[in-house]
Amino acid sequence: MQIGDLITRAGRWYGDRPCLVTDERTVSFAEFDTLTDRLGHALLARGLRTGDRVAVLMGNGIDGVVCYYALAKAGLVRVPLNARETPVEHAYKIEDSQARALIHAGEPPAPTEIAIDVAELDGLIAGAHDGPCRVEVGPDDPLRLAYTGGTTGKPKAVVLTNRSELAEVSNFLVDLLPNLGPDSVMLHAAPITHGSGAFFLPHLIKGAPSVILPKFTAAGFLAAAREHRATSTFMVPTMIAMLLEEIGDTDPGLALERLCYGGAPIPTTVLARGLDVLGPVFAQLYGQAEAPLAISCLQPWEHTPERLTSAGKPYTFVEVDVRDREGRSLGVGEVGEVLTRGPHTMHHYWRRPEATAETIEPDGWLHTGDIGRWDDAGYLYLLDRRHDVIISGGFNVYPREVEDALLTHPAVAAAAVVGLPDERWGERVAAAVVVRSDVEPDEIVAHCEGRLAGFKRPRHVEIWPELPTSPVGKSLRREVRTRMTAAPSAV
Repeated sequence: MQIGDLITRAGRWYGDRPCLVTDERTVSFAEFDTLTDRLGHALLARGLRTGDRVAVLMGNGIDGVVCYYALAKAGLVRVPLNARETPVEHAYKIEDSQARALIHAGEPPAPTEIAIDVAELDGLIAGAHDGPCRVEVGPDDPLRLAYTGGTTGKPKAVVLTNRSELAEVSNFLVDLLPNLGPDSVMLHAAPITHGSGAFFLPHLIKGAPSVILPKFTAAGFLAAAREHRATSTFMVPTMIAMLLEEIGDTDPGLALERLCYGGAPIPTTVLARGLDVLGPVFAQLYGQAEAPLAISCLQPWEHTPERLTSAGKPYTFVEVDVRDREGRSLGVGEVGEVLTRGPHTMHHYWRRPEATAETIEPDGWLHTGDIGRWDDAGYLYLLDRRHDVIISGGFNVYPREVEDALLTHPAVAAAAVVGLPDERWGERVAAAVVVRSDVEPDEIVAHCEGRLAGFKRPRHVEIWPELPTSPVGKSLRREVRTRMTAAPSAV
């Protein structure tokens, strides 16, 4: 079975029932099937071929979802671009993915062979061939490229296949959302380019509508959740904190059955208050780009006081292990790297065979780079991220990328970037820099504007005489973080 088959079947089964809903527009299941067929035909008529990469740069809305699944039906590979990133960051991903086409809102950030403005979509769809669009693809053929990164080098594209997408959906339906049905309602308040988008297919399969907000505000979320009687949603911890602030001491009047959260560490104080205000509806998801949202989950009934810091238990169809540096499985309480295996994991890194070989063992086990341990009841606890990734407001920030931007300032001689705890954002980006000449921290922060997306720019800068380094001269970020946490001085 292919992704497009699920859409066609839902169109037949659920017909005129609402599938996608915004304030301006509602698209039925049957209409969604037709729109994705027509757009798929239109893209192929422009000369695109099976396996070609197509970058999509849009905010939250119905058009973006139609584009994503038209690509799937046409056998084209989706390259979703985060609207919050800069044109420079978009251009890198377009060029690295070798995208032949770009579907965009606003100015295109880089030239491609085919560029389609969102304003052209209605015309393309209206003039396209009317009939099923179904290009045969194999289970291990690419479905989408999800960009991630590390503390060294440029961001890498994770190749996720049709098999991994269907495995993620299966895990959601078995473990996370087992009671989905036509009376369920998914409210997408987070970007569909990230975690929230993973919830569309499970709801579509069960005949449940997806309500899409163009952007998140706590007041807007509450109004939409009440109006549409939303039963499920996905949030990063920052959004949960903002929602609780908006609710205050009033009765929220919500119908939520599952508030899934992930993407960043959540303060236990925020989670405990959320349980008091909203009840036992929280479900934590642990995953990463290489294994999206499907490594382990902490179910609502498992949110007991002693387990609020746990990442839960592995999904039914997922294997998880904790190993030492020699690759030996560790027992209860022993600390090591978390590995996972199953059809949910990435196939490889795009055009990076060496990185792929370092990450995926010959027997299929994938190195997550996260450090964790088991407790005696089989719950997983994450202690650190081996590669120092910062997660701010649900978005990954990679220190080397920020350091490279800082080093373009003529006064900055060296830089080390870390994440500091933040009650609202989970973590905030911080930098220690060594300078060649007099410069104020706020000037260094301002220098990053236009070079980095807002969530990547440092919020905390300190000027040090030198950085702590290892014997081979590598910055010791852990020591930088420790010193900053002990005596912070925000700019």
